[in-house]
Amino acid sequence: MQAKSVLLAGGALLAATTGALASGFQINLANHKNIGMGHTGTGLYLDAGSQFFNPGALVFSPSGLVFGANLAVPRLAYRADGTGADQRILDNKNVFPFSGYASFGPKDGKVKFGIGAYTPFGSELHYQKGWEGRYALTDITLQSVFVQGTVSVAITPQLAVGAGLVSLAYGNVDLQRDVPLQGQGAADPLHVQLSGKSDVKFGYNLGIMFKPSAKLSVGISYRSAIDATVTGGDVTVTNLPASVAGRFTAKAFNVTLPLPSTTSIGIGVYPSEKLTLAFDANLVGWSRYQSLDFTYGGGGLLGGQASSTSKRQYQDALAFRLGGQYKVTDKFTVRAGTFYDFACVPDGFVTPETPDADRIGATAGFSYALNERFGLDGSYLFENFLQRSQTQADLVTNGTTDRVAGTYKTAVHVPGVGLYVKF
Repeated sequence: MQAKSVLLAGGALLAATTGALASGFQINLANHKNIGMGHTGTGLYLDAGSQFFNPGALVFSPSGLVFGANLAVPRLAYRADGTGADQRILDNKNVFPFSGYASFGPKDGKVKFGIGAYTPFGSELHYQKGWEGRYALTDITLQSVFVQGTVSVAITPQLAVGAGLVSLAYGNVDLQRDVPLQGQGAADPLHVQLSGKSDVKFGYNLGIMFKPSAKLSVGISYRSAIDATVTGGDVTVTNLPASVAGRFTAKAFNVTLPLPSTTSIGIGVYPSEKLTLAFDANLVGWSRYQSLDFTYGGGGLLGGQASSTSKRQYQDALAFRLGGQYKVTDKFTVRAGTFYDFACVPDGFVTPETPDADRIGATAGFSYALNERFGLDGSYLFENFLQRSQTQADLVTNGTTDRVAGTYKTAVHVPGVGLYVKF
């Protein structure tokens, strides 16, 4: 491969891999009680975690503190397109999403305030050395922490509104891939690493909660889009031959990743004092993510190339969620749920860091009251991605040959545990 092709391939890495932060790796693990009920919550008012799902519900929720963490265990397999080769199993790394919320205000007051922190985007994937897609991706680590301050007001005993100021307070990215170079051995390939921290950005979360009767509650919420921006990220190249080193001079990059908005509607039904049922529908606004555009500093790429672009063309995606909880005793409550999420990545645009597909899931959970103020929450989520394939012909047709053809199959197991305190 000539130097020009090598260096443009390096640019393709930067334009291809960062998309995992704004893709099917959105994490829906906002609160253990809600996870146990299929991650429903727009039409419910369970605890301080309500401020994430619907700020308008917070004023009807018990004041207190909830905190929890999850262990996400992904299992991803890949088979190359048309080769008959054995499937590759991802060298998975476990990740630990967390969430915590506090709410303050009188029990029957008309105003409550809340503060929360959560991790709505993140991933860690490490493909086996020498796998077929190593020129698209070898490793990816993504971390994000969002912080939200909330105020919720009861206009009447049946109707409340709320608003939250949301901040992308911390974001970190590390992405790597090999680059093919003529005459260079596969055991010691040219390797490119992209790493950086995101700027602090702000958005908002709005919600309305309506309780027409003691047996029914209805909620609507809107979480705004946020543009995650990395300014002055580092570009590191290893195993670069001296013959082309002088022409690959990029040392920094800037990029903006358009994270989606989410519009939700939810219903809570209370057939008895012990039983609660819930349904949520979410519309996630991925269609704002049509391309990923980078600019480079420190001299640019080959011949002073100062930018690169990679197609995304994501589509808005729907998700449907159903769950329930049953109070077995005064101390012990059990939960169960299910959900179906539609893929946001269209055919021919799947990437190794975003092996997105329609997915179906099942959840379970419990709460146990240790005493009148303290208690434990537990949850478990299983998410099964339907098998997703794309051929080399698909990539050529769509102009997306900066990624790899093949078949992906993913499943994720997510146990979690938390603590709650009633004020």
